[in-house]
Amino acid sequence: MARQLPAECLNEILEYLEDDKLTLHSCLLVNRLWCKISVRIMWRDIWNFKRFYQQRPLRVATSILSTLIACLSNESKELLNRNEIFILTPTSKSPLFNYAAFCKVLSINEINRIIKNVLRNMPAEINSLNDKNNLVANEVIKIRIVKNVLRNIPADINSSNDKNNLIANEVIKMFTSQISSLKKLTYYHNRFYHLNISFPYFPGARDLSELCCASNLPTNFFYQLSQICHNLQSIFIEFHNNDVSNELKELISSQNNLKTLALSAFDGSWANIIPTITKHSHTITKLQLYGDNEELPLSFVRLFSNLQEFIFSFYDGTGFEDFKMLQYVHFSKLQVLKIPYQCPRPQYIMKFLENNGKNLKKYYTDENDNALSLSVAKFCPNLKSLFVIFSNGEIDILKKIFISCQYLESIKIWCGEKFLTEKEVLETVASHSPNNFCELRIYNSSNSNISSEDLESFFINWKNRASKKLLSLVIIEDYYANLLTDYENMDIIEKYENLGIVKLTTIGYEKEKIDDDLDYYY
Repeated sequence: MARQLPAECLNEILEYLEDDKLTLHSCLLVNRLWCKISVRIMWRDIWNFKRFYQQRPLRVATSILSTLIACLSNESKELLNRNEIFILTPTSKSPLFNYAAFCKVLSINEINRIIKNVLRNMPAEINSLNDKNNLVANEVIKIRIVKNVLRNIPADINSSNDKNNLIANEVIKMFTSQISSLKKLTYYHNRFYHLNISFPYFPGARDLSELCCASNLPTNFFYQLSQICHNLQSIFIEFHNNDVSNELKELISSQNNLKTLALSAFDGSWANIIPTITKHSHTITKLQLYGDNEELPLSFVRLFSNLQEFIFSFYDGTGFEDFKMLQYVHFSKLQVLKIPYQCPRPQYIMKFLENNGKNLKKYYTDENDNALSLSVAKFCPNLKSLFVIFSNGEIDILKKIFISCQYLESIKIWCGEKFLTEKEVLETVASHSPNNFCELRIYNSSNSNISSEDLESFFINWKNRASKKLLSLVIIEDYYANLLTDYENMDIIEKYENLGIVKLTTIGYEKEKIDDDLDYYY
């Protein structure tokens, strides 16, 4: 008889699958113990099933919503029934688990998105089923009931948005009563459909550590949180106008040890909240600014003396004159600097690196400037991770960076017609990268032209290096053909993977941006 792993051991193993929902879902079917542990982990953050920048698949959305409806109180179910809203549940019996109680992450927007998606597609789903001749009688009856409901919505709830809000409010009410310790709450304004949410008293939010919200939410939402939630570690605020309510200011002011602050202003400004956030200037170590207007105020950043990470992500702008003051500020603890998209004037960044480059461990920029790239080699000797763009003919700058940055472990490089070729990049990595180097990330801005002979030559040279480190080769996939589209190249990579020389990974261009916090996405 096979022995079963102890529950605590199995729990530790399955925890590693938290972000792999599909594999975790298969673990539900092993036995009751595996099911119990897997369900708890899966429902901790049930909202991350969806792929980036894609709508949640209807099947998954329907499954989540039907499970949530099954968990509603009898009072809530009766309310939906009185308004002739019928959503089929997995079983007529009580659910096996109290799924809502497992949640540590709550997304108001995802709840609404799931409801909207399911209700919008319900008629189409029904019509396609009616065309099938092999439906059993009870399914036909259910379908006719739902179709009749959709045609005869009563006057007191006569729009799809009313239905969405009614269901959402009952689901949210259930979560707020069942979750004992919430860790992350996401609630943003949605420009595509109106959210009319009544947010009830939520004692489980006392332990909240991360809040993602819009500045224009109902003031009562911020007031309730400010009364019970004082230990937020991270706040992400999306601005839709220039006004900031006193209740939001009070919520921010009442925090005891705020460490991460992200501000996004594509339709407004963060100017009116600056006096409030600077009260936390000594505790905040990670600051993320997202916008598309170079006139947004930036000089307040100088007050955050303990910054360890600074992300400056602007889609538009050329000068950023307010950054002029920051170039002279010394941030003694700054280790991560990321400036994707539009960059302040290169001379400002060069001066900033002169003052702060020595302690940097990670530096990313989309700016393509010869002098700025050379300043990396001059001022950033302790870098471990780097992304700068090298133009065609600038391979010597890459060599200088490798020589000067002896702790460098990872670099991302654009290859293509206007940039370095894959062949010269691979040759330089093999011959000039420091001993600690172990990760090469390649993005193709035009179709790859690396030959299988050049690729194998690179792996041979890497194999013969003194450091003998396994190379992580990350291909960033986008529109253009990369080296993996060639079958001979794939055979060569597989050969050297089997020899333990290289490990291949692929990642989408947009997903990589999000993973690195370069894009603002909730």
